Amino acid sequence: MRNLNLFFMIKTNSFKAFVLAARPKTLTGASVPVMIALALAWADGGAAAFRPVPAILCMLFALVMQVDANLVNDYFDFKKGVDDELRLGPKRACAQGWVTLGAMRKAILVTTATACLLGLPLVAYGGWEMVAVGAACVLFCFLYTTHLSYLGLGDLLVLVFFGIVPVCATFYLQRDTVTTETVMASIACGLVIDTLLVVNNYRDRDNDKRTGKTTLVVRIGSKASEWLYLLLGVVACAMGVCFLLAGRPWAFVLPLCYLVLHVHTWRRMVAINKGERLNGILGDNARNMFVYGLLTTIGLIL
Repeated sequence: MRNLNLFFMIKTNSFKAFVLAARPKTLTGASVPVMIALALAWADGGAAAFRPVPAILCMLFALVMQVDANLVNDYFDFKKGVDDELRLGPKRACAQGWVTLGAMRKAILVTTATACLLGLPLVAYGGWEMVAVGAACVLFCFLYTTHLSYLGLGDLLVLVFFGIVPVCATFYLQRDTVTTETVMASIACGLVIDTLLVVNNYRDRDNDKRTGKTTLVVRIGSKASEWLYLLLGVVACAMGVCFLLAGRPWAFVLPLCYLVLHVHTWRRMVAINKGERLNGILGDNARNMFVYGLLTTIGLIL
């Protein structure tokens, strides 16, 4: 372990160690729902009705909660023995000794408190129900890693907390309402972001099965998971018809470019099938998610 730390030039509990634990590449999944919601609000009400303060707070809350979730995942997966030497994914901070368990607990406390402080001012714009929304985000951030991901419910949580909740809540804080178009867009967004979890669990399926982590991929098998991955992107783009019906054709047409990337990534994933090479698919998938969010945002503004 010590030699590994020296190899990567990572000092225990250093700033670099916590940056690695925060997993910056995953921040795409947190930013995309807020981007889409703000673009919807802009398209619906124009610049005059746009509220910059809640927009900034929503984005910061989403990003900090993503980091919080990553730290919680790092800590509890190590405690449960999932992040062992047989794990194929990127190295985790606690498992590698880059961050001690005590330091990680303190970091989780800091990020959770920071997220709550960022979310609290939103009460002034959306009422006290925003407290309930924020509390649910924090609660399920912990429940995901500690219990629900072991029961195959991770994908459902992604749909809810990376799609429906952030898109609808952010839009509501801008326009004081939630439209049918917003709900459809939130579901499509959640489906796109769930592709990242499917790839991650597809890569780890053998190790998860060995350690008793019954993800959806473990439940339905590798072949069905491959088709699930493809279907998520296809259905998400098909739901863009709601933009077409609302008179926003570019918001439907532009994300079809994402679908080309999605299909290409799916074919590579199926061809690789197993092993550490699937980590490259995670990077491609993060890029695809950002492309979807960016193209949808541009399409809505146009």
